Amino acid sequence: MDAIERVFETVAETAPDIRASLPGRREYETAENPTGDQMLAADRYADELLEERLLAIEGVASYASEEREGVVEGEGGDLHVACDPLDGSSNLKSNNVMGTIVAVYDDPLPASGRALRAAGYVLYGPITSMVTARDGTVAEAVVEDGERTVVDDDLTLPADPVVYGFGGRVPDWPDEFAAYAAEIEDELKLRYGGAMIGDVSQVLEYGGIFAYPALDSATNGKLRLQFEGNPIGYIVESAGGRSSDGHQSLLDVTPERLHQRVPVHVGNTELVDRLERALGE
Repeated sequence: MDAIERVFETVAETAPDIRASLPGRREYETAENPTGDQMLAADRYADELLEERLLAIEGVASYASEEREGVVEGEGGDLHVACDPLDGSSNLKSNNVMGTIVAVYDDPLPASGRALRAAGYVLYGPITSMVTARDGTVAEAVVEDGERTVVDDDLTLPADPVVYGFGGRVPDWPDEFAAYAAEIEDELKLRYGGAMIGDVSQVLEYGGIFAYPALDSATNGKLRLQFEGNPIGYIVESAGGRSSDGHQSLLDVTPERLHQRVPVHVGNTELVDRLERALGE
């Protein structure tokens, strides 16, 4: 087993511990993460657990997450791991879906999406599942007791899209995006749960589009390039879809800062192509 597979294996083994920790860690802490989001005790616990276990893997040179300011160096290797330890953690208070996102780069962070070697996510839903992407192939597994059982070894986006989910407040959407959204809501079914990983999972299952666009009040949107945009873009593109910051693939966005934000649009190619045309007009 190579180092990338050990990263995936370690995330799967850690998933039951993260999930079991959630009931007792629903309270907010006084601290904020580096981009100003209030942290739950569960965010910190998941982050510390993943840091310890992933840096123990031979070949992992560094670890970074959206919950900490900088990169933590390991003892050598050529892989650099970026995590969103608990994506959608604000859903914990209302007992809704959350996930863990992992990105494996072969360049030091912050790195381009073109430096990704693999990416994946764990979804804490009614069941715990894990989606991984590597070498152009996406696989889905069920996770039980830290062990993965593959249920689809070649996951691809369905050709006929069904669902959409768009983040941000509607009055804060730029006019071009609002006009595009008005077209899409006449064609697809709304599925939006407030945790990106859950909404993207719906798109992978049923086809469609997810977006957290640029906003009038936040021209770079909300999501982070290293921890969310790049890995999710990599997964969706590997599954036969497209990703975009509104103008180009997320994987082509130039990384400037570890906690850089970026507009995120992912889904079926035709829908993302239409979105780029709408935003370019």
